[in-house]
Amino acid sequence: MACHDPERWRVVSHLRPFDTTPCFEEGILFSSLLGVLLTIVLVRSFTLAVLEPKHLSARSKWILRTKTVLLSGALIASIFNLVNILLTRVDVPVIASFILEPVAILSAIALTYLNHTRQRRSSTTLLLFWPAFTAAAGVWIRTRLAIGLGLYFPIIVSKTCVIGLGLLSFALECIGPEYGAEPQLGEKVHAESPILTANVFSIWSFSWMTPLMKKGVVQYITEQDLPALIPSDESENLSKDLENAMAKHVLWKALFRAYGGPYAGAAGFKVLQDFLAFSQPQLLRLLLSYISRYQSVRFSPIGDRPSNLEGFAIAAVMFVASIAQTVSLNQYFQRTFETGMRVRAGLVSVIYKKALVLSNDERSRATGDIVNLMSVDATRLQDLCTYGLIALSGPLQITLAFVSLYQLLGWSAFVGVAIMIFSVPLNTYIARILKKMQEQQMKNRDKRTRLMSELLSNIKSIKLYAWENSFLRKILDVRNNQELKMLKKIGIVTACNMALWTGIPLLVAFASFATAAVTSSRPLTSDVIFPAISLFMLLQFPLAMFAQVTSNIIEAWVSVKRLDSFLSAAELQPDATKLLTAPTLTEGDEVLSIKNGDFSWEKDAVQPVLEDINLTIKKGELFGVLGRVGAGKTSLLSAIIGDMTRKEGSVTVRGTVAYAPQNPWIMSASVRENILFSHEYDETFYNLVLEACALGPDLALLPNGDMTEVGEKGITLSGGQRARLSLARAVYARADLTLLDDCLAAVDSHVARHVFDNVIGPQGLLATKARILVTNSIAFVKQFDTLVYLRRGIILESGSYEELIANPEGEISKLIRGHGTSGGSSGSSTPALRSGAATPKIEEVPHAQIDDEDAAQEAIIISEKLRQRISFSKPRIVPPTLAKLSAQKGLTVEHQEQGKVKTDVYKGYIKAASVTGFVFFLLTIIAQQAASVLATFTLRYWGEHNREQGSNSGMFKYLLIYGLFSLSSTLLGGVSSVLMWVYCGLRSAKRLHDMMLDALMKAPLSFFELTPTGRILNLFSRDVYVGDQILARVIQGFCRTLAVCLFILIVIGSSFPPFLIAVIPLGWFYLRVMKYYLATSRELKRLDAVSRSPIFAWFSESLAGLSTIRAFHQQPIFIQNNQYRIDRNQICYLPSISVNRWLAVRLEFVGALIILCVVLLAMIALITSGVDAGLVGLVLSYALNTTSSLNWLVRSASEVEQNIVSVERILHQTNIEPEAPYELLDAKPSSEWPSEGIVEFRHYSTRYRPGLDFVLKDINITSKPSEKIGVCGRTGAGKSSLLLALFRIIEPVHGTIVIDSIDITKIGLHDLRSSISIVPQTPDLFEGTLRDNIDPLGAYTDHEIWVALDQAHLKEYVDELPERLDSPVREGGSSLSAGQRQLLCFARALLRKTRILVLDEATSAVDLDTDRAIQEIIRGPAFTHVTIFTIAHRLNTIMASDRVLVMEAGEVAEFDSPDNLLKDSSSKFYSLAQEAGLVSEVLPK
Repeated sequence: MACHDPERWRVVSHLRPFDTTPCFEEGILFSSLLGVLLTIVLVRSFTLAVLEPKHLSARSKWILRTKTVLLSGALIASIFNLVNILLTRVDVPVIASFILEPVAILSAIALTYLNHTRQRRSSTTLLLFWPAFTAAAGVWIRTRLAIGLGLYFPIIVSKTCVIGLGLLSFALECIGPEYGAEPQLGEKVHAESPILTANVFSIWSFSWMTPLMKKGVVQYITEQDLPALIPSDESENLSKDLENAMAKHVLWKALFRAYGGPYAGAAGFKVLQDFLAFSQPQLLRLLLSYISRYQSVRFSPIGDRPSNLEGFAIAAVMFVASIAQTVSLNQYFQRTFETGMRVRAGLVSVIYKKALVLSNDERSRATGDIVNLMSVDATRLQDLCTYGLIALSGPLQITLAFVSLYQLLGWSAFVGVAIMIFSVPLNTYIARILKKMQEQQMKNRDKRTRLMSELLSNIKSIKLYAWENSFLRKILDVRNNQELKMLKKIGIVTACNMALWTGIPLLVAFASFATAAVTSSRPLTSDVIFPAISLFMLLQFPLAMFAQVTSNIIEAWVSVKRLDSFLSAAELQPDATKLLTAPTLTEGDEVLSIKNGDFSWEKDAVQPVLEDINLTIKKGELFGVLGRVGAGKTSLLSAIIGDMTRKEGSVTVRGTVAYAPQNPWIMSASVRENILFSHEYDETFYNLVLEACALGPDLALLPNGDMTEVGEKGITLSGGQRARLSLARAVYARADLTLLDDCLAAVDSHVARHVFDNVIGPQGLLATKARILVTNSIAFVKQFDTLVYLRRGIILESGSYEELIANPEGEISKLIRGHGTSGGSSGSSTPALRSGAATPKIEEVPHAQIDDEDAAQEAIIISEKLRQRISFSKPRIVPPTLAKLSAQKGLTVEHQEQGKVKTDVYKGYIKAASVTGFVFFLLTIIAQQAASVLATFTLRYWGEHNREQGSNSGMFKYLLIYGLFSLSSTLLGGVSSVLMWVYCGLRSAKRLHDMMLDALMKAPLSFFELTPTGRILNLFSRDVYVGDQILARVIQGFCRTLAVCLFILIVIGSSFPPFLIAVIPLGWFYLRVMKYYLATSRELKRLDAVSRSPIFAWFSESLAGLSTIRAFHQQPIFIQNNQYRIDRNQICYLPSISVNRWLAVRLEFVGALIILCVVLLAMIALITSGVDAGLVGLVLSYALNTTSSLNWLVRSASEVEQNIVSVERILHQTNIEPEAPYELLDAKPSSEWPSEGIVEFRHYSTRYRPGLDFVLKDINITSKPSEKIGVCGRTGAGKSSLLLALFRIIEPVHGTIVIDSIDITKIGLHDLRSSISIVPQTPDLFEGTLRDNIDPLGAYTDHEIWVALDQAHLKEYVDELPERLDSPVREGGSSLSAGQRQLLCFARALLRKTRILVLDEATSAVDLDTDRAIQEIIRGPAFTHVTIFTIAHRLNTIMASDRVLVMEAGEVAEFDSPDNLLKDSSSKFYSLAQEAGLVSEVLPK
């Protein structure tokens, strides 16, 4: 390219002041822009041309036509220009650019068409090209006007036409191709993500968030308002990416491979932002030296003065640079946060999948530890993603700062730098101390959380045994003596650390200036001082963050190791059982066969738990497994499911499996969802199942029938209902093999019989399927096709009932002869009717038939229904959907405030923290800012003094004043921190926690039944942590930032009064943005928090039901459910981070405008009346600070608001209605009370909650001293309510209870509950030693404990344990079998030696021999003088009672001795006994 201009190819013109040469403009600026456009269009057109054109709306087609017309017009103008130049032979500097232009515009037309018809968002190339082209043309036109127009006039006119038409097409391009299209919802609940159609400016400025922000101001945002995820961000895809990468690499490399792409882009943005940030001080220096130059030659002729335009150009460049910096910084943040989110989602999915296949050796990891991997470790890696890049950008920033400082101050700058570098190890040392303290604090917190979760899971026992104080002591000991002491230390160290950090930059500046003033001959003027200070400020951030990021990286490394060890942990043996899919099985086909099986729980166990097992089970066969407690009955079922390790032999299963475990696992979902268990809903069969499992009457009592939500672990249901619900799930699955683990233990005998006949027995729903029933009961033995008897993991005998009973020496034969048919502990008994009993002396009683006709009738009806569909077809599995999940609600919806946090909450917090402390804190903060401003003013006067003197003389006065102000500002900062952190923060933390714990302990039991444990635990871990460690920091940050902002406004306003006019519109914009932001971000943060807990809840719930999930082979369904929960959380999380970016872009724009205003005002003042550089430097160094301060102000205001929500929730929690007082000092009974044990109910009526029906109606009974009373009745008759009434778990509505002539409603709850003992239906144990479990209060000697254990038949077992009484008990007592847990609760009651004992189904989980032994203890000398109330499903346990109380529908039906009641064949007790097959035994006696 030739240049036809006298100035040739140089860049800056030497003929005109502050201008470039025409050849540079046309040959380089224009040509390069047009060339780049051409290249991109060629590449892009090929990629777009292969795509299918999409359907356009009518409006969109019009936009396309208009754009094409406008660009065609621009093309014509451009060709006209070229032809005009060629014809008139105008000597343009570079002709090439005029030839390139029409070609480029033609390519732009092609790109416009292709992009509009084939893409969903506007073309980024065109959107960036037109503004750049316009800016270049502006420079070119100015040069042309300066040189003179001449023949150039037509060329400029047609160029202007090209630009005008181009800008119009640019405006239409901004609208985008999707204009007027209908939103596509389809299957999804959420509208699609606006990012898919947003153009580049919308992405840069986050305007795609604006519609949501607008909505947030008008109404509270709900989950449905949030946009869906982009498909690639759905957790299913994210976890696939991570799994594929993990197949080839170790974990951390895999994370990089899976999610590293966008992260690298973020690094690019960060580097760009760093360079732009360090260009600001350089531009400031240029501006200040320009002002000094201009000021010194103000009165010279115009030619000698610098061009006015130069100052305005610097202002424009500063403005553009700060906008570009904002865009790149926020793009960097957005990308790192998104990457963090992807990392967490991927990890959580992978951890969940792994947890489903963990082998038993690894199950020793407590549920809490695995949940920690999800909550803590995955979150740590997420946090690392957000700040990790500082490890790269920090060194770059430090280098840039060194170079810039050296240019300004020469070598003396390095004195300051040396101080900074020296401060880094000091800071690292402090950080290390802090980290150690924080780790210790984490341990303390875990200790307390563990105690809390223990407390919550055993709350019923704790209330019944009156153990609250013992637990309170444990918790408060950890809280006050460990947590709060450590908090105080952390507070002091942190306060010193913060003072150090505010002090070091000031010390650095002081040292550098002093050195420079002493050593350098060059005067320190404003254009050196202020840029240097802003560089020192910039340096502060990377140095401070660097240490933090290093510790983050170390933490993340630890987390990666922990995750790695978990993800590579041993898995279940994949081939433990061989599953064959059998499309059709016919009667008699083999369903299960085990050949020579040896099984153990641990992989390397020496002795197998089950040895040499041989079984075959055919379709239609009923197989019974009997054995004593701990013989390995449940293990046998686990081996069939594949939960155990198979050492030898083979297990083959043909077809599907269903399983009902001994401890029913109930999900917190509706009853129907629990039964369907992701199978298709088939109404006919579903109703049959409900009828067969006797769930009809129970559902009738629930508020919404089978759509009622059952709480966590099925807390709202009774034990029997849970067992039958779990059974119904197994029946509904219609599997080829159904495994039932003692599922009749928890139900009444007549219900057990109904269930056996209609579900399990030869006429039942499952009659055509293979079924294995583990049982302790011998009630239904005759109806089994095959029985096996296990002892210590070996099958002692097996065969049909007839074969086994024929051998008098056999175990089963002994068992049956020893116990008759008198029902076993599974709470079921064969009716004497159907099978004839084992004892020969039975004569069939005629009435039995009459009574049983209804039952027979019912059996006929069900078997009729059965005949219609002999073997039910298998149900289809219905995969979950996101829509279903969003609709689910829990039992009680978590308390979630909406809108602004009420001022009462702030008042409550400040009151808890101490008002005087808070006032002093505010005063110190204001004083600190004032001192800092005065220090800066000192510098300004010193700079001006030096400029006038021309040297650094008389500096000591200035340095001294500057030093004193800086020092006092630092010290005041330290004092304010100590006041907030140590004084106010600690007091509030202590008070809030203690108030909440106190309220919780005093809450009635009904509160715990309605509130999921997870929610209360969340309050005590997350919210207390916020109150302890976050709130003080955030409030301090907010007050400090507010003070900074006020002082900035004061400084700028007092220096340039006209600036105050600009404050009004800027302030309006600022407040408006703030209003939008606070309204939306608050709700988004709440949604994020609320959608996060279901992930953890689902996770811990799944861990509890692992064997059930595996047995039903529903892992894929559960994994999908987990992924939907993660997606739901991500849908809430993404907008909650984007909203911060939306805010930052807008606020930084305000900041950039403030800088622009100040520079323009300075320029105007300079040209009109003159201004000194010191003032401009001072004001600008504050103005440059405004951006970050304004941003921080809104941020910290919203942080305070988001975190004060924790206080709001804590205060809400303290308002629970408490139960009656624990102790009434004026009504304390004597220590001997109750001495007789006479219990009297006087006209007693009660209900569970106001508004519900009465559960007990007008009860009038009196017991005699040390009488044994049996309580029986059908399910829901009010047996357990009677017990709860005795302990005042429910308070009377009318009437009262009197024990030994003391009205129990008139004494404190503790006095009452500690004087009565109970053995509850569900044995609660807690983590700790056996001794702690038997005697939590530590009130008894070891000798007494051993005696109690001996009486409870546990001595032998405990003696064999290596650590005896100090043997550890796992969480929930999972290291003991169900029977052993019940015996342990017996030992507790034996220890307490009270005069009244309540047994609630106390022996439902033990085998017959142990049961008999327990009955002997109860009737033995230990309990001679004790009044005993026994609630029983199995009547044989209460046959020997002195009197029997029969309950019906909450009323006393009968109350007399068993013998009298049995003589009357019309009595209720008689019919119950007859159903249980006991009548014939008792009568002849």
